[in-house]
Amino acid sequence: MSTTTAAVLEELGRPLVLAELEIPALKPGQVLVDMAFSGVCHTQLLECRGYRGADPYLPHCLGHEGSGVVLAVGAMVRKCQAGDHVVLSWIKSSGANEPGSVYRWRGREVNAGGVTTFARQTVASENRITVIPADFDLRDAALLGCAAPTGVGAVLNTAQVRPGESVAVFGVGGIGLCAVAAANFSGATPIFAIDLEERRLACARQMGATHTILATEKDPLAEIKRICPQGVDKAIEASGRPAVMQTALQSVRGQGGAAVVIGNAHHGEMLAIDPAELNQGKRLLGSWGGDNQPDRDFPRYCRLITAGRLNLAPLRTPPFPLDQINAALSALEEHRVARPLIDLELGRN
Repeated sequence: MSTTTAAVLEELGRPLVLAELEIPALKPGQVLVDMAFSGVCHTQLLECRGYRGADPYLPHCLGHEGSGVVLAVGAMVRKCQAGDHVVLSWIKSSGANEPGSVYRWRGREVNAGGVTTFARQTVASENRITVIPADFDLRDAALLGCAAPTGVGAVLNTAQVRPGESVAVFGVGGIGLCAVAAANFSGATPIFAIDLEERRLACARQMGATHTILATEKDPLAEIKRICPQGVDKAIEASGRPAVMQTALQSVRGQGGAAVVIGNAHHGEMLAIDPAELNQGKRLLGSWGGDNQPDRDFPRYCRLITAGRLNLAPLRTPPFPLDQINAALSALEEHRVARPLIDLELGRN
């Protein structure tokens, strides 16, 4: 029986534990991947801390964005084969939609979804796999599982930003920074980045923001209206805070302005909207992972990054080894790193 080292959530609000799991036999439509890198997403942080409500699947594996190399495929898998370099994502693509696997650990069952990435080797459903060029950096590829497509797709697919349009990005963590990079690629101007942390705003400037607003010192809405009196054409909300979602809607112009919400609020929080905002012809849009089609969009993002047209370089911070997964989560929670990466090769026997 093959095994894999994985970070497991045993109890909400408690640190993840490293476990040596027995890998189940592949079912039809499943893929076994040797993981290279995993991103650490804010959604996973919310789940670990218990901010997404009750969890009926404990204990279970976590992680929903990563990259690696295919080791084996189950019956009926057609889109990849052993040796392929792939992105793993929670965003569904083509292929079989297989339910999560059940691993074994010290006689216990450990649940996993259709994709989990906090592990050295992982079983994933075929439709959570996208093949990428073998020469594309697997470290950058890990960001294509969630951060990049959610932020970039919110701009290109959901908001459909056009050259010369004005854009405001509220919250410039990993996803918000990718939105800034996409707005820059789209030819938007001006591009506002709003955050509570100056170091994240500095990163936003590197990725194309023309104006940055430190929300602890200035009123974002007043600053935006000072430069764009009618409001911006498009706003992207990536903070996960309902009050900021309200401000994002207030910041866009009437008669066609659109605010896109991509941040995840805590379980039970609600968003209150003044109907007068909508009566002005403003639009409030949701986005399911940037409304991407992975088979179409992920290879496109690879090409744009390789060509230097989509600048995600400032997100390349030193990765954590798997045995420091809890430190990576804390670094994300404390805003010390915009998008932590786990290098699954570090510490591998």
